[in-house]
Amino acid sequence: MKTKLLTFVAFAMLLYCASTGLAGIMGSAEDFAVLGGSTMTNTGPTTITGDVGLFPGPSITGFKKPPANTVVEGPGSTGLTDGPGLVDGTIYISHEVAQQAQIDATRAYDGLAAMPFTSDLTSTGLGGLVLTSGVYHFDSSAGLTGTLTLDAQGNNNAFWVFQIGSTLTTASSSLVEVINPGSNDGIDNGVFWQVGTSATLGTDSTFEGNILADQSITVTTGTTIPNGRVFALNAAVTLDNNIISNICPNGGPGYSGGLTFNDSGDVVPVPLPGALLLACSGMGSAVAFGRKFFSVS
Repeated sequence: MKTKLLTFVAFAMLLYCASTGLAGIMGSAEDFAVLGGSTMTNTGPTTITGDVGLFPGPSITGFKKPPANTVVEGPGSTGLTDGPGLVDGTIYISHEVAQQAQIDATRAYDGLAAMPFTSDLTSTGLGGLVLTSGVYHFDSSAGLTGTLTLDAQGNNNAFWVFQIGSTLTTASSSLVEVINPGSNDGIDNGVFWQVGTSATLGTDSTFEGNILADQSITVTTGTTIPNGRVFALNAAVTLDNNIISNICPNGGPGYSGGLTFNDSGDVVPVPLPGALLLACSGMGSAVAFGRKFFSVS
């Protein structure tokens, strides 16, 4: 009986160690590249890699109709209005899949907003800064002119969270870049922009990470998001000749890593691989000791 109990405990610990830290905070929303609340409008040859969703909707304007894309429409949808944009994925309009993605994205938004911050950047411009992994807070608006550098310092689970009380605005030709990824080439890194109202990305900007805005998001002409997502939780998404991808050149899932939910529902950093391995090894040793102890008692 004791041997069976210890075997069960060992299996449970192994399962825990194998799963801890692997679940990201985006849930089903991770499959989406663009998600809107009220409307979604595109102008020009925008290309999106990943699913596109709108809930409650009811309509999306500016992407090619089937057979170029798969479109799934739900109750109350007024459909897709044809345009020059392309989507490598599925378009969900007023559909329960988009609704669940909005629920999961909102949970992530709330979790990010509740994280204790490591640095207060209120009234500080992002341009010219070099920021290591951490949580950065703005009481109200945040702006970027020039280049923001995110230094992973060789960390395989680096993350950057920007808690912005009101608006996020980037100037034309602004740049966000991630440098010094770990041995996994940054696959499990995370960049999150939690925006209290609305976000506007200036023309010809190159942006990184996941924008989760309570209201609207406007991505202006020529702006590229090669690694990330655009989620407007309650209002409109406006696009214009953009490239947005949630499947990164390095094979990662759109900089949605680095963070997970703990048992209390709080967003916390994913344990470093070495620390996780050490913890699991320690639990394994404890189980082995227990097996030996019980075998002689």
